[in-house]
Amino acid sequence: MAEDDEKPVFFFDIDNCLYSKSLDIHRMMAELIDKFFEDHLSLSREDANELHYRYYREYGLAIEGLVRHHKVDALEYNSKVDDALPLENVIKPNPELRQLIQDIDTSKVRLWLFTNAYITHGKRVVKLLQIDDLFEGITFCDYSSDKFFCKPHAEMYDKAMQEAGIKSNEKCYFVDDSYINCKAADARGWKTAHLLDPADPEPTQQASRYQIRGLMDLRNIFPEVFKDPSSA
Repeated sequence: MAEDDEKPVFFFDIDNCLYSKSLDIHRMMAELIDKFFEDHLSLSREDANELHYRYYREYGLAIEGLVRHHKVDALEYNSKVDDALPLENVIKPNPELRQLIQDIDTSKVRLWLFTNAYITHGKRVVKLLQIDDLFEGITFCDYSSDKFFCKPHAEMYDKAMQEAGIKSNEKCYFVDDSYINCKAADARGWKTAHLLDPADPEPTQQASRYQIRGLMDLRNIFPEVFKDPSSA
């Protein structure tokens, strides 16, 4: 298919994007990551926390630093961190979110999940939100691979486009809560919305052309991908 004929793809991040940051899942995850660093690298709580965030800043994911520098088994990490989260107690179905995604016109754009988590975590989250049936596929960070990449590395965006079957950067839509992920996508030419939590401070410089405070704002910035309300 020629790039001119390609149907655009809308890539949705999952964590702290499809559910609110106020659910505090990030804090629960950070505590499990710190514990993993402590147990596997024999570090104090303070040193574990410092190294965790250094790897997060340098690589976009703490696990990438662990694999790169300490030969940690990424799947073991996943079982002790992401898969150990009590998500069933925290994430509930969100009818408003489901309606928003259903209002996107799939004759105009295809819907795809794009996460730095492993497949088990990504699928669990969207199933709990009861929106798993609305997406064509998911691009995830493949912890089972000898060498894996995550956002904001260019290779991860290339992987997402390849898996979603699209060649034109200009036909990619994207929403993510991460500043660095949005900045990288925007630089590629993706139509990018940086999602800020209502409590987040305004960044000194926007990560991307579009900045929103809630997913419902997608209707205003990307009206072309939504169904025409007058024809409903």
